Amino acid sequence: MTVAIVGVGMTRFGRHDELSGLDLAEQAVREALADAGTAWSDVDLAVGGSNVSGKPDALVSRLGLTGLAFPTVRNGCATGGVALATAADAIRAGRARTAVVVGFDKHERGAFASDPASYGLGAWYGETGLMVTTQYFAMKTRRYLHEHGLSEESLARVSARAFRNGAAHPRAWRRSPLSVEQVLAAAPVNPPLTQYMLCQPSQGAVALVVTGEERAADLAERPVRLAAVSVRTRRYGSFEVFSPSLDPVPRRSPSIDAADSAFRTAGLSPSEVDVAQVQDTDSGSELIHLAETGLCAHGEQEKLLADGQTDAEGALPVNTDGGCLANGEPIGASGLRQVHEVVRQLQGRALGRQVPGAPRVGFTHVYGAPGTSSCAVLTLEGARS
Repeated sequence: MTVAIVGVGMTRFGRHDELSGLDLAEQAVREALADAGTAWSDVDLAVGGSNVSGKPDALVSRLGLTGLAFPTVRNGCATGGVALATAADAIRAGRARTAVVVGFDKHERGAFASDPASYGLGAWYGETGLMVTTQYFAMKTRRYLHEHGLSEESLARVSARAFRNGAAHPRAWRRSPLSVEQVLAAAPVNPPLTQYMLCQPSQGAVALVVTGEERAADLAERPVRLAAVSVRTRRYGSFEVFSPSLDPVPRRSPSIDAADSAFRTAGLSPSEVDVAQVQDTDSGSELIHLAETGLCAHGEQEKLLADGQTDAEGALPVNTDGGCLANGEPIGASGLRQVHEVVRQLQGRALGRQVPGAPRVGFTHVYGAPGTSSCAVLTLEGARS
């Protein structure tokens, strides 16, 4: 059965000192329902995710005690992708007709850090410093730049484009554009990453209304088909967040596996993508994920960025809403923010920079600890397949 996204809702990302995580989630769900022109009473499944900010299923006390099923997920930065996959599977299996998917979080300032024991690791791993995510990403980025001949200027180009896009998006957190030179000259955090090459923990919520093909046309003028959504975990030897394996020979990452699965299921190739969202927890991660998902070859990122090909007007628009760099990362909401942006881009109603030329194929990619990735392919009806 075809699954389609027929409504989207999103809060502003940033700081919301006066609101709770559930307040933000309720706001996003109500906007998504209004966007689809439907009511909570018409929803027979909800799937929610939050890392630290409350139980998503508690939303029923605010939205309506209808007795619907409401499973919750917690998969690090991949939480939104896993929640969407869960809802889509239920619709395809005939266990639900219309679902709401919601993700939210409120994080305090400072780098993400966790207890090694929570990830099955000994205290020794924390003592290496790699449980502090900025150090892990810096180490992985340094190695990648060396292996593929990429410059630190490419890292700055990623950030500069993200802040340009964020400045044009009314719900982004960081709304001030920065030049490549300003990004490079910013305070170092963990070399080669400077202050503006890393995202920050933030606050926000996103919701989607998802349904089967028999209802899609009734709820949206231009429903966006969820052609595929895939979730994968790490293999032996891959070097991932909060995962100590490191093999001297190349290994397949969960992002490679998730992207391969999504494109095969959708019957499309990365070369057909018109607009993409990839995890940019830091600017180095975007470089890595562009290649791991098949959107470009390893080492090709330098030229793509220098030529402006990843800008909204380029051949491969990437993170058109500013990505994590401009929005920060409320973990439960981040993956759904990507889908929100791609849906609006394909429908021609982006809140920020609109990709020209009537884009018809979109792609999203999230990646999180301890090495979990989720990728989705979205299309408009009539898109090439």
